[in-house]
Amino acid sequence: MEYTLFVLLLPLASFVFLGLLSNKLSHKASGMIGTASLLMVALLSYFAAGEYFMTQKTGALFQTLMPLNLTWLNMGANLHIDMGILLDPISVMMLVVISTVSLMVHIYSLGYMKGEKGFQRYYAFLSLFTFSMMGLVLSTNIFQMYIFWELVGVSSYLLIGFYYTKPTAVAAAKKAFIVTRFADMFFLIGILVLSYYTQTFDFGTLTSGNSAVFQQAISTQFLGASALVWAMALIFVGGAGKSAMFPLHIWLPDAMEGPTPVSALIHAATMVVAGVYLVARLFPVYVLFTPEVLQGIAYVGAFTSMFAALIAIVQTDIKRVLAFSTISQIGFMMVALGVSKFEGHEGLGYMASMFHLFTHAMFKALLFLGAGSVIHAVHSNEMENMGGLRKQMPITHLTFLTACLAIAGIPPFSGFFSKDEILSATYLYNTGLGVWMTLVAGLTAFYMFRLYFSIFWGKEKQHAHPLHESPKSMTFPLIFLAIPTLLGGFIPFGQFVTADRAPYTIHMDLMVAGISVIIALVGILIARKLYQHPEKPVTVPSGLKGFHKAASHRFYIDEIYLFITKKILFNGVSRAFAWFDRHVVDGFINGLATATDWFSIRIRGFQSGEIQWYAWVFLFGTLLITALILFI
Repeated sequence: MEYTLFVLLLPLASFVFLGLLSNKLSHKASGMIGTASLLMVALLSYFAAGEYFMTQKTGALFQTLMPLNLTWLNMGANLHIDMGILLDPISVMMLVVISTVSLMVHIYSLGYMKGEKGFQRYYAFLSLFTFSMMGLVLSTNIFQMYIFWELVGVSSYLLIGFYYTKPTAVAAAKKAFIVTRFADMFFLIGILVLSYYTQTFDFGTLTSGNSAVFQQAISTQFLGASALVWAMALIFVGGAGKSAMFPLHIWLPDAMEGPTPVSALIHAATMVVAGVYLVARLFPVYVLFTPEVLQGIAYVGAFTSMFAALIAIVQTDIKRVLAFSTISQIGFMMVALGVSKFEGHEGLGYMASMFHLFTHAMFKALLFLGAGSVIHAVHSNEMENMGGLRKQMPITHLTFLTACLAIAGIPPFSGFFSKDEILSATYLYNTGLGVWMTLVAGLTAFYMFRLYFSIFWGKEKQHAHPLHESPKSMTFPLIFLAIPTLLGGFIPFGQFVTADRAPYTIHMDLMVAGISVIIALVGILIARKLYQHPEKPVTVPSGLKGFHKAASHRFYIDEIYLFITKKILFNGVSRAFAWFDRHVVDGFINGLATATDWFSIRIRGFQSGEIQWYAWVFLFGTLLITALILFI
């Protein structure tokens, strides 16, 4: 399966070509080149998935393939960094997810970004991001993954800040870059600690389950925990930054300042699941050797899910509702990994997490592209400027409704099946955690249908121009993504992706499914009562005004960060360092220069050019040296 190398080379070539020749290409040519490249990548990814899952089974297990794996850097007797391509169930699944969503975004952007300044640059950046994300999921070792991890960060920075003349977009790009780089620092430290004690970066060796590999890391203690626990916890911090887990979530809502198709690509389906993919890739290490870290991952995910869902309820910008929804859904995936074991039914959480990653990618990309279709028509992100759009935009309406039903967990839509498996896994792990996540699922149904009814029902608003459905280049991706959103739950996912790579037959827990569906329907009915045909604006009960205000301000987490950075770090610590740098360091260097200048002025007479003065100096020096020789 060496042809999978072209999955990397095609988007890279597209980026280089469009980047170098952007000024010489028309908008249409740039869009078609970028889209054609992604079409080839998608076809290769589908072919690779079909060939892998149909042929690469040894007994009852799927094997790992490394079609290409070359040593890049030697770092010692045993430690070396390789560059290669690893194919196993989760990397092949991610190929399908990334290529599908990226292709739909490329097609959609032909209509959405038409006429935008920098159109060629936009498609070049899309290709760079796709190349980076593909490289990340195909990496054979953790250091190669880190290299592409940073490339994903750079390309997302470029796409978020695409409207570089817009101050809010620039600020959002910088915020995303700084927060994720801060988390990546811990990721790198974790990699270095892990590789120092194990003497390997290779995923195959790390996930083999061989305890001898980790013996030294387990036996070395620091602050009450083993070096392996510290390493795996630090690596998770890097994943938490990319996947916007609390408290590193603050960059994701602001990243909505980028073009809406970028939000669909980066912040719904691909980049934000990189942290989930990282934990899944190293899952055998977490579950076998650091179960306490895995437990922590579960509770971080559970808190993040509830936290983001509560904020999403009160947002008025439709893209920010979807942004907090994404954070909440990523929390679901983290919880599923955190409560999972390794084999058979105990590995339900792992399978459910990957299943939800797959289904979420499709329906969340559909939601973002549907939101983009609405924004494209209304020229506003605010719900107060929308209403009654179902008649003017029937395709957008039906596809958006399909995605809302999926994320709410209503059968037979795909989100029902994957979310039901996550809830089943959490109930098996801890009943309290299961109830918590069920409540989050109910809140999800409420805020998503609050969004749906506010956009497509209610009173039609007056607009400066007649509203109409989006062009075919934008509606085709909506229809395409609606198909896996509707039917994706019927894929026998457990036959392909499991923790131990042995096929697993999904058995639905009817009690868990029934409770979750009832709670979701209650959430939908409440949203319908309040927002489908509101006779007057919905008012907040007096007892909830304080909560509403706090949630509207995202519980002041951004303000806390600003206080810590500006008031404490910048004005406190940094100001003292700046004073020391200006007055002590610069003062010493400036003083040294002043003293040198003063001294040079005083002795410049020795270079006066007068022969008589040179003779006197020579004679005096000779006499002084003679006296020293005689008397010493």
